[in-house]
Amino acid sequence: MPIVVISGLPASGKSTRAQQVQEYFVSKGRKVHLISENEAVPKALFEKNAFFGDSQKEKVVRSDLKSEASRHLNKEDLVILDAGNYIKGYRYELYCMTKAARTTQCTLFSCIPQEQAWTFNTQRVEPDKLVESVEKGEQQPNNSNVPYTREIFDALCMRYEEPHSNNRWDSPLVVVLPEDTLDLESIYKALYETKPLPPNQSTQNPPLGATNYLFELDVIMQDIIKEILGAIKIGAFGQLRIKGSTSTVKVTTSMNALQLNRLRQKFITSTCRASQTTPAPLEQVPQLFVQFINANTIGC
Repeated sequence: MPIVVISGLPASGKSTRAQQVQEYFVSKGRKVHLISENEAVPKALFEKNAFFGDSQKEKVVRSDLKSEASRHLNKEDLVILDAGNYIKGYRYELYCMTKAARTTQCTLFSCIPQEQAWTFNTQRVEPDKLVESVEKGEQQPNNSNVPYTREIFDALCMRYEEPHSNNRWDSPLVVVLPEDTLDLESIYKALYETKPLPPNQSTQNPPLGATNYLFELDVIMQDIIKEILGAIKIGAFGQLRIKGSTSTVKVTTSMNALQLNRLRQKFITSTCRASQTTPAPLEQVPQLFVQFINANTIGC
């Protein structure tokens, strides 16, 4: 599904914007998955300020958020990743994940002056609430209204790597100030009215053949080799017609079992090499193998 990556300084209004995006797309009849860092941190039993003061804890939760977003990716429904997403390398990973899923994404930057964000932060008064297990039907604890300490707030602002529209992993970029009305229509068009970027060729998996493809390929070639060796045994040198091939194989006096089996191994390697995305159909193998033998043997 398309993904909206929300980014911004601490206390910049990211969760408010995430809710606005969610409400708009639900009203459009879209299924929306809101993935929130504010819920993931207490779910992992981390206090807010202790969490942001420990890079290892941050890495664990970032990985969990990315995995959850990846599980929900498809071409129709919407994923909203509500988190700081302050590391540009992490946003690039999300971009690569989106490309691999052949869908679209949009970055929503909640832009705000640092001191205004601190003013909003001081209006938060709730304490951390950690619950080891949430009963069915109960709401997951949310630390949105837990304030940052000044030390953690300043550290997060210092670490923040602002998104830029000229970075392909941040584009298309929607920038919104606290006093702005969010342009939800432009987000909708960016996600549902543009073509997704094609995945990198290096990250695509080649189409899989049948699980017994190599076995059947080898059986066909072994049968052809048996026919050739049988002709050599009775001295029937010259052109030999092979079943399944319109070309004839030239049986020469220099041919032997060792040479033919080496050619068989070379043919398997050339046919199934990693760079080839689609293996040769089995019905074409006799023709191809006969041509391969003729091209790689000399003699009379």
